[in-house]
Amino acid sequence: MSEPSTIQLRRLANVEYVTLNRPEVRNAFNEQSIAELTMWAERAAADSGLRAVVFSGAGPSFCAGADLAWMAKMAGYSHEDNLADARAAAAMFAAIDRLPVPVIAQVHGAAVGGGAGLVAVADIAVAAEDAMFGFTEVKLGLIPAVIAPYVLAKIGQSAARELFVTGRRFDAAHAGHIGLVHAVVPSAQLIDTVNKYLIELAANGPEAMAEAKALVRTIANRSIAEVAAKTAEAIADRRVSSEAQKLMKGFLKK
Repeated sequence: MSEPSTIQLRRLANVEYVTLNRPEVRNAFNEQSIAELTMWAERAAADSGLRAVVFSGAGPSFCAGADLAWMAKMAGYSHEDNLADARAAAAMFAAIDRLPVPVIAQVHGAAVGGGAGLVAVADIAVAAEDAMFGFTEVKLGLIPAVIAPYVLAKIGQSAARELFVTGRRFDAAHAGHIGLVHAVVPSAQLIDTVNKYLIELAANGPEAMAEAKALVRTIANRSIAEVAAKTAEAIADRRVSSEAQKLMKGFLKK
């Protein structure tokens, strides 16, 4: 993979920092950034040394959704071209969602449209108090289709219905209230709060975290009767794993 130009990658120990790096357009997505993020996510998924990922945005915003120049091009696309384009975006979000390591979104400024979708895909989202969010697609006659599965999983149908049909922007406090973000802090504390999460994650078993993420996807929206056998098998497998044995013995020695 050649060096990406729309994202900036920085590796510190076993944490990868991914900065959306198109500040001149508030880090809006286009076909190039989608392709580069997808390739990065596929590589990261196979990185056995990776333990966590932090997404952030260069400049004044996290991510302003779709690039206007890209949208102007899409206006002239055929249905088939638009379908291929939408599938590429869906593949990007799916690749990030499938990462076996915890993904943290460090949000400042605007996170709207696909940017808010990226926040929804993150396992942990930390937002500055002055961050703004919105699923604004209807303002342009569009719908938040590709990101909808991740948004609904995060905030539920009631909040999604109101925000999807109004397209209104909302502040970080409301994003925290509906579960889109998990911590809302002053801008000066944003990095420190992310670091506290990273310290917490570093104390956990990486295999257990990967399986915990997979467990959520597997049992979501299914009845207890449907998943009871699988969950019992999952914890039994974990208990006899070498990772769990090591961590449990260390805990009991304390």
